Amino acid sequence: MEILLICLAAFFASLLTFFSGFGLGTILMPVFALFFPLEMAIALTGVVHLLNNLFKMYLVGKEANWRIVIQFGAPAIVSALIGAWILMSFSETTAWYTYTLGAKEFMITPIKVMIAILMFAFAFLELLPFFKKLEFDENKLFFGGIISGFFGGLSGHQGALRSAFLIKCGLNKESFIATGVMISSVIDISRVSVYFTKYSSMGI
Repeated sequence: MEILLICLAAFFASLLTFFSGFGLGTILMPVFALFFPLEMAIALTGVVHLLNNLFKMYLVGKEANWRIVIQFGAPAIVSALIGAWILMSFSETTAWYTYTLGAKEFMITPIKVMIAILMFAFAFLELLPFFKKLEFDENKLFFGGIISGFFGGLSGHQGALRSAFLIKCGLNKESFIATGVMISSVIDISRVSVYFTKYSSMGI
């Protein structure tokens, strides 16, 4: 039953977020977190995110603007590695507080607090009209790659930030989607490689 729920959540989240270019991780990660440790939930979401992007690359990849992909994606690769490394480092820290509810034991850990703050912060920003209208000129693509890649590696939040930087690049609908997919893919490959290396060293 758990596997069926996860599969259905992944399928419908992928379908709903195809045209927006973002939101899959935001929807899917909490579902994974119900069944796995938080850092593993983020890692598994990254794998689904990457597979979804590879499928979208097959469908629309030829429409990508490679100049923008390189300008945005190059710094995003490096910052995604850093963000993912920080996430995995936090996973090794001890619990701040342990408590029980019924027969289950729960722990408050630094990584849970950090991700909770980020989720609340991004959700709050989404409610602000200012954030919805936030756009950056094309000369800020390098900076956009840094912050989108970093938060992509750290918590999976990359799409909304990426779109804010791509929206003023003069791309048509098809090119906007394809370019976003390409950038998201290189971020996912970077962060998933760090997650995989970490869990492989742990024998998971």
